[in-house]
Amino acid sequence: MRRGGIAVLVFARAPLPGRAKSRLAQRLGGWGAARLQARLTLRALRTALSAGCGPVELHCTPRCRHAFFRYCAQLLAVKLRGQHGADLGERMLRALSRGLRTHRAAILIGADCPELRARDLRRAAQLLRGGCDAVLAPAEDGGYALIGLRRVSPRLFAGLEWGGPQVYSRTALELAKLGWRWRALRTVWDVDRPQDLERLRASRLLERR
Repeated sequence: MRRGGIAVLVFARAPLPGRAKSRLAQRLGGWGAARLQARLTLRALRTALSAGCGPVELHCTPRCRHAFFRYCAQLLAVKLRGQHGADLGERMLRALSRGLRTHRAAILIGADCPELRARDLRRAAQLLRGGCDAVLAPAEDGGYALIGLRRVSPRLFAGLEWGGPQVYSRTALELAKLGWRWRALRTVWDVDRPQDLERLRASRLLERR
């Protein structure tokens, strides 16, 4: 049975040197990239909690039992869940489907976009409560930083090159084909490439929490 609230799902990788933020490791080193991953994840969780939209879950990969994830659960009192699926799209589909079984809507964000603010999540929640079937926050690199849904379709997550420049546009096209009512939030930037590091430092976003 669905409850009235909105589930907020934060997707994150464990901060493992050599695996976390691998495209940034050449600049930061393996440990530096892992530390950045941890800081970005903590910011995303705090943003989700401060938005006050509903219960926050941290969806972990590769394993929930990693010490960093246990630390997050203890520090911020968030529930840990594993990510399950052959690719990112399937993992997102499964997580959102599960969230929608018990809540009227679900919002999923990653840990790569420190520019995403609590007000963005609140706006997404407002639109979903107001009758939108879907909400997307486009990212400058062609992906999206947030997806909110009141219902789910596998078509939104199939056949996409995750991390590629057409994820947002193809998702928007699929929403139109489905005939769903949807809205886009403001465009944001994420931290995934070496050139993003200077922008991150200049923004001082990680120094505000």
